[in-house]
Amino acid sequence: MSPRSASVNEELRRRSRERLLQAAVELVDERGFEATTLGDIADRAGSARGLVSYYFPGKRQLVQSAVHRLMHRTLEEALEREPRTEDGRERLARAIDAILGLARERPVLMRQHMAGLLHEEGFVQCPEQQRLSELLGATIARSGAEDGTAGYPMLRALLMGAVYAALVPGVPMPIPVLRAELFDRYGLDGELGLPADGEPDRGDLSRFFATERRPEDRGE
Repeated sequence: MSPRSASVNEELRRRSRERLLQAAVELVDERGFEATTLGDIADRAGSARGLVSYYFPGKRQLVQSAVHRLMHRTLEEALEREPRTEDGRERLARAIDAILGLARERPVLMRQHMAGLLHEEGFVQCPEQQRLSELLGATIARSGAEDGTAGYPMLRALLMGAVYAALVPGVPMPIPVLRAELFDRYGLDGELGLPADGEPDRGDLSRFFATERRPEDRGE
């Protein structure tokens, strides 16, 4: 049997990493951070325990990367949802609704994520986080908000604050109230965006961790 080519090995490694990201999100969403072990994540992903350490320094880094993947894919989906639009204000409204929607639909996961950001290990720089920042940065720039270069950091801070406020145990703020405050901050009409309607969407997460190679991953 001839050895696998470098491109095949690269693709197998990429798929293994994505399975680990999906497993981390699923398990933390189900059990919480402390009750989820790296062994549990490897088992759910169908991977060897050693592969987790190969791709990620530790559980906290893995979980942060996994949640950032979920966030940036959720944001992409919201921005590209039909009817597609290039209107900057509509896209900003969709972005706000997408992030608030995660707090509504995945409260355990997002609460654990916010707690992880405050841990002494701090904020994890990773490809997933970079893609999220690129999407939010492009969205705020296109919206015409008058914040100049501070536009993205301010939007990030306001969204993080809103998610935190929505998830504080015992004294959560209603998401519609937080949404209205953010929309007012950016002068957005309440009819814009994709406000939540009905029961939270607790559907399959696999579409956010698809194993096919995406155009941006190929540098196209």
